Amino acid sequence: MQDASLLVVIMLAWAGYGALHSWLAGLGLKERVGRRWPALLPAYRLLFNGLAVVLLIPPLWLTWAWPGEALWRWPAWVAWPAALVTVAGFLWSLRWYDGMDFIGLRQWRSRGAPSAWHDSLVLSPLHRYVRHPWYSLGLLFLWTRDLNAGWLVATLAVTVYLVIGSRLEENKLIEAFGESYRRYRDRVPALLPLPWRYLSRTEAETLLTLARRHDADQ
Repeated sequence: MQDASLLVVIMLAWAGYGALHSWLAGLGLKERVGRRWPALLPAYRLLFNGLAVVLLIPPLWLTWAWPGEALWRWPAWVAWPAALVTVAGFLWSLRWYDGMDFIGLRQWRSRGAPSAWHDSLVLSPLHRYVRHPWYSLGLLFLWTRDLNAGWLVATLAVTVYLVIGSRLEENKLIEAFGESYRRYRDRVPALLPLPWRYLSRTEAETLLTLARRHDADQ
């Protein structure tokens, strides 16, 4: 198989993963599962996260197995600080998340009391500068690694997916948090921080109060 064909296979594998991941994350599928198998609904996020990891194996394997031509190497003074910023930013931001919620264990454990669990808007310090800080950190890591042809195709595919996926995710966030998230979206960029667009701490607290009021009205 020629190199170009291999790169096409890698691109299709990542595109397929992104499309399947978005479909599984969609509210439409979740609602259909809830109607047909209501007992599975509390486990939906847990199963979704498990599938996301398992389904990631084929495109990752293809990218490792067919690396293609080496394209460029970043100097150590770029690659290592970027990697450290990525890891440190991710670990620091975890302080503002409930790991049980993120994994889906809390939803599963509260299955006997549906009202005991609900989504809440999270605005960590990083969220004051970009709406999707984990995506931004992921892109920083991907684009500061040494790239061969296979990983370049994979990185481009993941970048496109994160741009599109963040838009789809925000449709759900607007439905969940209403005007508070619309205001947030108007003030803060999605993935790339801009010096003139950010929230002060007071503004973030105001939006969180508005989100809680919206949640109480539901």
